[in-house]
Amino acid sequence: MGYNIMENKIHKLIIIGSGPAGLTAAVYAARANLEPIIIDGDEPGGQLMTTTYVENWPGEKSILGPKLMMNMREHAKHFGTQFIDGKVTKVDFSNSYIKKITVNDKTELQAYAIIIATGATPKKLRVPGEDKYWGKGITTCAVCDGAFYRDKKVVVVGGGDTAMEDASFLKKFTRDITIIHILDKFTASHAMQQRVINDPDIKVHYNSTVTEFHGNDQHVASVTMTNQTTGEKTRLDADGVFIAIGLSPNSGPFKDHLACNKGGWLETTGEVGTAIKGVFVSGDVHDYRYRQAITSAGAGCMAALDAERYLSEIL
Repeated sequence: MGYNIMENKIHKLIIIGSGPAGLTAAVYAARANLEPIIIDGDEPGGQLMTTTYVENWPGEKSILGPKLMMNMREHAKHFGTQFIDGKVTKVDFSNSYIKKITVNDKTELQAYAIIIATGATPKKLRVPGEDKYWGKGITTCAVCDGAFYRDKKVVVVGGGDTAMEDASFLKKFTRDITIIHILDKFTASHAMQQRVINDPDIKVHYNSTVTEFHGNDQHVASVTMTNQTTGEKTRLDADGVFIAIGLSPNSGPFKDHLACNKGGWLETTGEVGTAIKGVFVSGDVHDYRYRQAITSAGAGCMAALDAERYLSEIL
């Protein structure tokens, strides 16, 4: 498109992150002639790159997560978005007019507007077999993947609100649900706990955690559960495992510049704005409630539209 990425040039818009939020923002921004640049980040494409089939994206009955993200990436490229392979390691928002970011600790870029769409990273158990079967029966999103486990054996790991929500949601598809929680009681709200505890189809193992995943090289098939008090190990069949021990927002480089809540998620003023004019936030780096690709994409759209309005006022 004849657009050159240069360190000494002040770009109109830089988007940090290349998941659904960042790529949607790029499509809108590119069509508005904002000539956006995307900084890919550590995991180009975000969490959907480790998801199998996505069945809740409008217009797609079923599509592989990586395929969906490649389609979105090509869509953004089609309108002229340029991509930089790297990670933002430092930002400088002290100038109210020109923002600076540093990529890979060496390349400094400048822009009038920034959209932060760095997403979040699921917390893992860090036990044998987890990486091997991640996306092959091990997932973090019951809403996304629950329908694949109709009448199957599923395990939910965790004891907070998300674990309770996952177990309740999975009841739509199966009556063989086991929750494994490392503490002696749940940490979820009382009402959510009672819904699960009073459900005869949901089995609960307290003081326990999954210490190994097993499978047939293609898909997880069982887990080893270890009691943290007695050390006893039990093998449980599992067609699907939902890890619900939380997410870590990828907000590290921005924490000293923007407001965060106690969990580290970036806070906004209004929908996607921040206290710093020209800096916008979208997706899971801010949204700890819905955590869906479609809501991230919607926030990316809003951020791009707000960035367009902002830039029309200052340029």
